[in-house]
Amino acid sequence: MIGALESGKPAFAAFAPPEPSAALDFAGSAYDGLVFEAEHKPWDAVNLRDSLQYLLDRRRIFESGTLAPSPTPFVRVPVNGAEQGQWHAKQALDLGAYGIVWPHVSRVEEARNAVAACRYPSLPGTERFEPAGLRGDAPAAAARYWGLSTQDYYAKAGVWPLDPDGEILVVIQIEDQLGIENLPAILGEVPGIGLVLIGEGDLSQELGVPRQLEHPLMVEARQRIVAICREHDVVVGHPHVTARNAEQVLDEGYRFLMTAPVRSYPGLDRARELAGR
Repeated sequence: MIGALESGKPAFAAFAPPEPSAALDFAGSAYDGLVFEAEHKPWDAVNLRDSLQYLLDRRRIFESGTLAPSPTPFVRVPVNGAEQGQWHAKQALDLGAYGIVWPHVSRVEEARNAVAACRYPSLPGTERFEPAGLRGDAPAAAARYWGLSTQDYYAKAGVWPLDPDGEILVVIQIEDQLGIENLPAILGEVPGIGLVLIGEGDLSQELGVPRQLEHPLMVEARQRIVAICREHDVVVGHPHVTARNAEQVLDEGYRFLMTAPVRSYPGLDRARELAGR
């Protein structure tokens, strides 16, 4: 996913429950990334561990010329930004996730905590980067999942783009008006935020127009977020891309597009129609 963003092209991802069956469904898909959803799903580290494994397609990895799985796995953690949590991120990264999605980030200190929780405190050549890392040291499982030695994993486990060679992506979600107001300061004072994802559901709730995503208040809020991200040269993500709005989303400057797969039942639909049901 970082490769797509570095090339200037959009990256594509979806949410999925942290369950092996869901991981299998996505393993052969054309998505760049898959975000295992643990904010509104139960936190189950064992299921997450198994899901990460089931996402791996060895032939696809072999033919791609890179050790990174495609789609590349990320985790949305349960804690809100204001809760300043770190241990969910630590466990997800230790299992091998390539990045963390942090919901409900509204203040500078919350964004700083998000980046710090994903960084080791003192790795050779990275001491110059701020904010200082807070991630605990237990790299064995992650290094094995990435197909690297421990020392090679350390070299790649920096936060991108804070560390240009890093392959950990920190995503913050802006989901309220306070977050929008503080976004210029967040992006100006906290290096290491790889992208900003708009939390449309909660934002629409706060604005009093729940799930009315095309309401003028929502349109204005999204436009403000996109403009701020563009000013600070930070990728902005749209969480609800469909066949109907994809062209508009790209035209508006979004470079991280989350689009859910559509499940259909043509045989069932046709049979019910013929049966008068």
